[in-house]
Amino acid sequence: MTLDKKRLDITDRVVGKMSDQGFNLYVENESIGSMTLTEQGNQYSLKNGYEQEGSRIFQQVQVPSEKDAKYVDCDYENGWC
Repeated sequence: MTLDKKRLDITDRVVGKMSDQGFNLYVENESIGSMTLTEQGNQYSLKNGYEQEGSRIFQQVQVPSEKDAKYVDCDYENGWC
């Protein structure tokens, strides 16, 4: 089984909580970074695996490259694992 990288738009799931410097960003109660408001515009500082493009936030995930891929492949064992 091989895994491919996929970019998911998670913007609708991101929650911002105010702090002294701007907003701390979370997805499902997990901190993913922060956003600071400046005169030059919003400045994002996101953890590895997350990126910002325009007004959208994306998460890099790994998904199986084959449809219905199984963790264990028994083809070489004639159906026996």
